[in-house]
Amino acid sequence: MSRHIIHLDLDSFFVSVERLRNSSLIGKPILIGGNSDRGVVASCSYEARKYGVSSAMPMKMARMLCPDAIIVRGDMEVYSQYSNMVTDIIDDAAPLYEKASIDEHYIDVTGMDRFHGTLKWTTELRERIVRETGLPMSLGLSPNKTVSKIATNEAKPSGQLQVEYERVRPFLNPLSINKIPMLGQKSYQLLRNMGIAIIETLSKMPVEMMVRVLGENGRSIWEKANGIDNAPVVPYHERKSISTERTFEKDTSDIVMINELLVTMVEELCYTMRKKQKLASCITVKIRYANFDTHTTQMRIPYTASDHVLIARARELFKKLYERRMMIRLVGVRLSHLVQGHPQINLFEDTTEMVNLYQAIDRLKNRFGEDAVVRAVGK
Repeated sequence: MSRHIIHLDLDSFFVSVERLRNSSLIGKPILIGGNSDRGVVASCSYEARKYGVSSAMPMKMARMLCPDAIIVRGDMEVYSQYSNMVTDIIDDAAPLYEKASIDEHYIDVTGMDRFHGTLKWTTELRERIVRETGLPMSLGLSPNKTVSKIATNEAKPSGQLQVEYERVRPFLNPLSINKIPMLGQKSYQLLRNMGIAIIETLSKMPVEMMVRVLGENGRSIWEKANGIDNAPVVPYHERKSISTERTFEKDTSDIVMINELLVTMVEELCYTMRKKQKLASCITVKIRYANFDTHTTQMRIPYTASDHVLIARARELFKKLYERRMMIRLVGVRLSHLVQGHPQINLFEDTTEMVNLYQAIDRLKNRFGEDAVVRAVGK
């Protein structure tokens, strides 16, 4: 039985929220991000994209390309609230859905065509979301996640597109290979250098050659080019917090060692968050004294997944918490109020150098393990 998978994507989500809050921004080129020239563009309006601006671009370059653009710093907490509004509507209507990011959802409606017209049901859901939230949205409907996501991007802005099973290959074939989800820039350039420009050409390449050229990822890219994607829609369960703690073999009052341990713990938690594309807005530090008295203190912060921000907050909280000068039995850190969001482009205060640093660190950790790169005090 052919599956029916919906991909929903909020168009220029951050920009759309800002326009709901300030209608004077409608129709104007908007850049979401830090105001300094060293910041990065977290999101931009379609009016700004016409000038060549794109997400993750250095703000200085974006301002050169589009000097009339209005820069809005952005507010992740507000964006999270609107994202949750959309999720609540989907949760009320959909049999099985997955929240892929702060502005994307997948819904499995397989079998519903026997009782409702699948496209009719999907259209009504999209209209309800737009009506109740005021946010523009595009969607794709097809037999799998990959094709639906590509269809959504082809339907933007504020459109919808169904690709039925027998139309998958004719739909994909003429498209550029850069339409394939998760095809990185290096892989794209390598394939272009081989003379592969459109998906049809890529789909006809021997899969063994793709593996030799791109490694094991080559098989996945080849399957996507052929419209093959058996990945399930994973039921959505929002994780609200992530934590770690350490009980010492012997009670200690070595404050230098404990501060170094806090660095290691925060690094581990932040790396985990970035892998799962999560951001935290609250940090809690916990200590347990030798007499088993346990104390915690917490701090609300702007949404982040950056080590350097959270390490400073963890040390600050520990200094505030450790008042009794007794031996310590346990120390812990918890990051909470998590939301879905890509940290590399949502850090409104970060410079391009800092973003590039985190990307390089995470690539090394992904390849060689979490201990491949740590701060000097983190071991």
